[in-house]
Order: sequence, then C-alpha cells, then structure tokens
Amino acid sequence: MARRLFIFDDPDRFVAGTIGEPGGRTFFLQARKGAAVISVVLEKTQVAALAGRMSDLLDAVGPADAAPAERDERPLDEPLVDVFRVGPMALAWDAAVEQVVVEAQPETDAGDYVELPDDAEDGPDLVRVRIAPERAREFVRRAAGLVAAGRPICPFCGEPLEPTGHFCQRSNAHLN
Repeated sequence: MARRLFIFDDPDRFVAGTIGEPGGRTFFLQARKGAAVISVVLEKTQVAALAGRMSDLLDAVGPADAAPAERDERPLDEPLVDVFRVGPMALAWDAAVEQVVVEAQPETDAGDYVELPDDAEDGPDLVRVRIAPERAREFVRRAAGLVAAGRPICPFCGEPLEPTGHFCQRSNAHLN
C-alpha cells in the first residue's frame, strides 16, 4: 500500500476535540485548510502529552505574551471520518519559519516513529501540521480544557470516578 501524506502548512484550523460523553469519549486531532479536512483518533493521554510538550516547547522558544489567537470552541468539522489511530508523534520547532511542527503516524506493532523523506513511496502514513506559536498556544489551551473536562478523579487511587462510584483499591475496595 502506498504511503499517504497529509500536510497542512498554516491550516485554517488545528484542534483537538471529542465526541461522546466523559468516560466514553473518542479524542481526535483535526486539521482543516479550505475544503480539505483530516481527522485522526488518539488517546486522551496522547492529547495531554502533546499539549504539555507543546507548552514546554513554546516556553523554550519565545515569550508567552505574544498576541493570542482567536479562541476556538466550535465542535469538530464534519465529515468526521478518522484516517487512522495515532501511534507515534513528533513535535518540533522550525526556526526558519518560526512555527511549531506536529507529526502523527498510525499505531503499529513496533510503536516507533519512522523518519522518512516525503518522497518515500512506502512507509507509514503521516499527518504533518505547521502552525504559528499563537495558534499553538490556543491548541494547548483547548486541549488542556478537553482533558480536564473528563470524569472526576478519585482522591485516593487516581482512577476516574463513574457516576455510580468505583471500588477503590486504596480504600480497602470500598465503594467511593
């Protein structure tokens, strides 16, 4: 199967979003430029890790007081068809154009990021997004809000609480 590249340089939109209720949500990364939309599925922990590392990267390369990007609270764009489930990701700063670069590849058994030239015919699919620092900060803000909007966490064991409670190992398996 031929390798597919989905490259969005300065997209109109790059967001993390969810479908479903807390405890049963599906997380997506989505990029849109004009009529082209790409969506990939990933885990909540991947969204949290990407947002955290992106925040660290932005703090390292420039001031946090740059002009903020417009807030994006809109739902994910339709049609919502995921191209793949994300495995390894890469995050970088392109100093030549002063942009954040996010790359995502499908999950594989090996689990390692595969670095290939864009003209390679075979290899894992790739989503690459380049965004300005202010747009990256807005991505971090929105992603952090999505992660925090999940189920409350048990103060004893750190596991998510269901509306009906859960059996907590740290409190001698009592229903909390």
